[in-house]
Amino acid sequence: MTGLHYYYWLLASGGTLLDGFSVVSLGIAIPLLKQHMTITPVLVGLIGSALVLGAVLGAMLGGIAADRIGRKHVFIADMAIMVVWSVLCTMAHEPSLILVGQFLIGVGIGIDFPASGSYVSEIMPRSLRSRMTVATIALQSVGMILAAIVATAILRLHAAATDWRLLLGTGGLLAALYMCARLFLPESPRWLAEKGRLAEAAKVLSRLTRTPVSVTRLENSESAATAPIKSLGFAALFSPRYRTRTLLESVPWLMMDVATYGVGLFTPVILGAMHFDSARSGTVAAVLGDAEGSGLVDLFLLAGFIVGIWAIPRFGRIPLQVTGFAGMALGMLLLMFAAMAGDGPQGPLGLIIAGFVLFNFAMNAGPNATTFTLPPVLFPTAIRASASGFAAACAKVGATFGTFLVPQLQAAWGLTGVLALMAFVSIGGLLATAAFAQAVD
Repeated sequence: MTGLHYYYWLLASGGTLLDGFSVVSLGIAIPLLKQHMTITPVLVGLIGSALVLGAVLGAMLGGIAADRIGRKHVFIADMAIMVVWSVLCTMAHEPSLILVGQFLIGVGIGIDFPASGSYVSEIMPRSLRSRMTVATIALQSVGMILAAIVATAILRLHAAATDWRLLLGTGGLLAALYMCARLFLPESPRWLAEKGRLAEAAKVLSRLTRTPVSVTRLENSESAATAPIKSLGFAALFSPRYRTRTLLESVPWLMMDVATYGVGLFTPVILGAMHFDSARSGTVAAVLGDAEGSGLVDLFLLAGFIVGIWAIPRFGRIPLQVTGFAGMALGMLLLMFAAMAGDGPQGPLGLIIAGFVLFNFAMNAGPNATTFTLPPVLFPTAIRASASGFAAACAKVGATFGTFLVPQLQAAWGLTGVLALMAFVSIGGLLATAAFAQAVD
């Protein structure tokens, strides 16, 4: 590893950081937005889900584009999309424009996911590739914590109902900084070599390793000698050779996000139980309390990622993914027992906190880290980003399910029924991982 490796990693990981930042900042901004504009409950739900829905489309498009035109072009384009629509959201006077803007920001975030995972895996030394790829998705939690910090600062220094403009605008400012910095980012040397541009690949590798790399050396390398894949995109992903690998990376990720976004419904229960805003009055003050509480809860997410960075190279992706799903299911069972022991959400505080912390820790130490890092090791360079994009799109479909349907299921089945469903989905992710991994072996 050289200083350039770390610098390029930081630039390539901007999309995951902005993903976490955008989700949390929008969640904090919505109560202020409701005070500033007349918005129906249906429109509030659509605005809150627009980022996730946009990411489904973006991930599908971004993976194919990154394989065809290169990682760098995609990196710059997705940040430009986020900058433009963040500015328009900040200036909006109609909720419909915010809805469209958040959807297109989600498209930009979704485009970035497959490009970033592929790029990081392709420029890192083999011995640190797993850790740095996990570190890329770990920046999602850093973005969440950063959003809570920024929101707390804004609301303390400038407490006003229009602060939602500052919150949304900060995301656009971060995207603009990343876009400018990425102009100087080199293309992935593996992608260049796969396209036959060996001289450019050798130049990038020489700069990264600070050692001269010749074109002849690349011509004799194993990757250059591999037969090219005739079909690209989804046709290759579902060919007999790669079909099971595609299922291994996409089905567990979908199930994980169903549970992840479904459990997100219960975050306010935790914050309320911990009395973050019990002494606050007024909308702005209550939002400030939620921002402070969200930052503390998100620390458990980051802790899980840190363990994943250490554990994945030692124990492997599949064992940690299976263990993580098991921990998620156990966390749901603790919350279910807490709901049954108390009266609904007013269960024992210790069990509620333990269940929530265990779920988030196990998720980020296991499947939230491993699902992001599987495509680089399961697929060759030619279709790596397409595979990552398809898996990320499936995950966002699961997130949409959790966002839209879990509140309806709660009304029909009650709190205990929804928690049981989330435990069942977590177990489903465990079984799918074990079954498809065995088939791949």
